[in-house]
Amino acid sequence: MADVRGDLSVQQAADVLNVSPAFLVKLLEEGLIPARVDDGEWRVARADVEEFRRRDDVERHATADELGRLGQELDT
Repeated sequence: MADVRGDLSVQQAADVLNVSPAFLVKLLEEGLIPARVDDGEWRVARADVEEFRRRDDVERHATADELGRLGQELDT
């Protein structure tokens, strides 16, 4: 359950992103998603998790579009 501030635990945030908790911690340590440590536990704002997911979706779609364009170039 999210805390009063709307922060998520590592497991909750990982579930939202459909990634492992270990992978999420790497993202947090790299600063790709803002987070804080509270009493020795990572806490992540739901809004920051949703923003990361939105940015990641945009990047993946752009990459897929570029791969499609390159594939068409190679077929011609």
